[in-house]
Amino acid sequence: MPFRIAVIPGDGIGPEVIAQGIRVLQVVTAATGTDLDFVSYDLGADRYLRTGEILPDSVFRELERVDGIYLGAVGDPRVQNPQYAAGLLLRLRFELDLWVNLRPSRLLAPGLTPLRDATSIDLVVVRENTEGAYVGIGGQFKRGTPDEIAIQEDVNTRKGVERIVRYAFGLAQQRKMAGHQGRVTMVDKSNALYHAHDLWQRVFALERQAASDLEAEHLFVDAAAMQLVKDPGRFDVVVTSNMFGDILSDLASELVGGLGQAPSANINPDNRRGLFEPVHGSAPKHAGKGIANPVGAILAGAMMLRHLGDVAGALQIEAAVMSAARDRRTTRDLGGTLTTTAAAEAVLERLERVESSRAS
Repeated sequence: MPFRIAVIPGDGIGPEVIAQGIRVLQVVTAATGTDLDFVSYDLGADRYLRTGEILPDSVFRELERVDGIYLGAVGDPRVQNPQYAAGLLLRLRFELDLWVNLRPSRLLAPGLTPLRDATSIDLVVVRENTEGAYVGIGGQFKRGTPDEIAIQEDVNTRKGVERIVRYAFGLAQQRKMAGHQGRVTMVDKSNALYHAHDLWQRVFALERQAASDLEAEHLFVDAAAMQLVKDPGRFDVVVTSNMFGDILSDLASELVGGLGQAPSANINPDNRRGLFEPVHGSAPKHAGKGIANPVGAILAGAMMLRHLGDVAGALQIEAAVMSAARDRRTTRDLGGTLTTTAAAEAVLERLERVESSRAS
């Protein structure tokens, strides 16, 4: 049975980079034997402007049954409805209960980091993905007056915190077996957010005891941000709340070359659902110019393959991307001169070399 992959090209540069990601996936899976059945869905700003629909329930029910979702980007300046992006991306995250957001940040080539002395950065931010300040609970009172009050609730449940912290320790165990540090850094702001992040502290202490063979530390979010810039090599697995994970993972991506090469996975380890996307957003001002970096989408495809069990295929893609980056066969944001299509072809050339060497 093939894996059924829902493709949502999305807005702006989304369709351009997703098209290149699919090209890479098709070449790799033809060699590894993983059967992917891509089904494209008309979801995005064009549909919304044409019909007023963001994510119809009938389409959502189909997406509940697929093996993976490959998403380009969401966001279009023509759409003024502030609920548009939330109605698509956040609905998928929340209602599919994709409670883990994985954001790996790996330095593909030494010259890509803005840091003077960094030669190796390889960390993963494990972000709680369905709670925190992004659940949308709150309100406004006396809006537009001098006495206006705006309240946004930060929701943290015992179940939510336990499962994300436990997942982070499990991931650190896997990474340690693969030669990484195996260190977990839990990030919060419990010195100010006493009630919500005291829960994170207590859960972290229990999980730390249960995984005594792993290194574990706690940092306040401001200290974590400083240390990421000062010494990113100290980090391996960073686990934190929804908002802090959003911020720190973007910072980590910039330290390894920018959002253009940053992938992400939104997964539910219990039911194996997953949504995979580049982080860079729709970047509408770059759409249609052939300059968008496809690497984030290509690496998101590699994360999807790993999630589906094709580890060999994922490793091949990652190695090809790294080789192209070191040779500066990239788009301008990574120091090269290539177009979107040519940058993907540079990755494909390196994949074909691997297959040729194996055949010989």
